[in-house]
Amino acid sequence: MPVNRNALIRYKTIDNCLRNRYRRWTLDNLIEACSDALAEYEGIYKGISRRTIQADIQMMRSEKLGYNAPIVVIDKKFYTYEDPNYSITNSPLSEGDITRVGEALEVLKQLSGFAQFAGMDSLVSRLEDRVCVTRQQREPVIYLEKNDDLKGLQYIRILYDYIVDKKVIRIGYLPFSARQVREWVVSPYILKEYRNRWFLLGKVKGKNGLRIMALDRIEFVKNTYGEEYEILPNFRPATFFDDVIGVTKSLQDTPTEIVFTVIGDQAQYVLTKPLHHSQRILERHKKDRSITFWMKVVMNYELERLLLGYGDNIKVLQPESLAKRLREIHLHAAELECGKE
Repeated sequence: MPVNRNALIRYKTIDNCLRNRYRRWTLDNLIEACSDALAEYEGIYKGISRRTIQADIQMMRSEKLGYNAPIVVIDKKFYTYEDPNYSITNSPLSEGDITRVGEALEVLKQLSGFAQFAGMDSLVSRLEDRVCVTRQQREPVIYLEKNDDLKGLQYIRILYDYIVDKKVIRIGYLPFSARQVREWVVSPYILKEYRNRWFLLGKVKGKNGLRIMALDRIEFVKNTYGEEYEILPNFRPATFFDDVIGVTKSLQDTPTEIVFTVIGDQAQYVLTKPLHHSQRILERHKKDRSITFWMKVVMNYELERLLLGYGDNIKVLQPESLAKRLREIHLHAAELECGKE
């Protein structure tokens, strides 16, 4: 049964309320919570009828969506879950859902053989593993890197919708260098993931250039009205990150030729897992099995962190400014260690 977005927001809001055992929830309380959620996420302020929320509760109790939510009424007034550990987000897939996902996977597996869908194999494998786990009740064999404590992930879906609809948003943001939250009006462009951390790229009203905002530094996201969506004509999302490692880059940054030598076994590791797609071999040194590489990337914080991670197994030959910067960091670290003695 297809469910529209507003209904899903109401179900999720009701679920969040009923999971909160520190408060007693009347029907009026649930109506107010759902009204606030629709106002925040969809900009709908016309309110919700009692009949709508009552129908939502019945739908959540039923098998139609696979929830079978154990919603009970205490003292003929207060709504709660009979099972304190229940949540609709933990509901297992129905057999019909599993069958439909399986059919979709068969189509995806066929598409993954075409050049237009290159890179889909890993996605198909993960989905197939998930379906098999559900059907066979076995432990999964594919595990993805994740950080359950990472803040800001709840904004991904909200920001995604605003980006697709080209709508301006109001963001509460706390930069690392600031003590107070700053409120910005933002024209959002794209979402970017790097090493399990998510970032929003957009144009901040009244500011020049592109702004990169970490989702874990966002305090709130609100709708705005009457603000014109701003477009940076020289921003090309499809190619913007082609010459960069990580996400730190401005529209004015240009790539630099980096030459570096990696020693011993680490050289083979960098050979099989390049630091960047532009990486090329300049010279192999048989004496110590080291390899000198070349790549062309924007110099930024993430590049420094990556090179520093190889410790004394890597030596930057070019440019001198980057080599000097890394030497200074290593010397400072050594001084800190000496200071502990």
